Amino acid sequence: MEKRIVEIKGVKMEVDLRTATTIDSFKVGDKVRVLKKQYSDTFKVYSGIITGFVMFKTLPTIVVAYLDVSYNSANIEFININEKTEDVEIAPVTDYDIPWEKANVVESMDREIEKKKHEVRDLEMKKEYFLKCFGMYFEDAVKE
Repeated sequence: MEKRIVEIKGVKMEVDLRTATTIDSFKVGDKVRVLKKQYSDTFKVYSGIITGFVMFKTLPTIVVAYLDVSYNSANIEFININEKTEDVEIAPVTDYDIPWEKANVVESMDREIEKKKHEVRDLEMKKEYFLKCFGMYFEDAVKE
């Protein structure tokens, strides 16, 4: 039997660790780890931050922003966690968690921004080409 002596406000108690439960308390801005189910029985862990609490009368909800980082992108996603949420858990960050390098995440986001800017320029050029070359086609169709 695993037991530990715990002192709470000056009162010492012997706790059976096999049946003890942990109660976590969170506040806005706390760093958390998000465990989210992917496909079938695979799970992925993300770094996240508590961004808010929505105090619905029937279903209080914790709002978490988490960072989905892969080898070529970094996205900020949001998830709402309440008692009906399935396949998602949060836990406080420990001192041993390895945080993402800020510079790497920003660099990845900058690459994504440049990629999207290139896509916008490409679409603008296609639009200009369409108006220049196909505009006359539609003008002829209207005259008939």
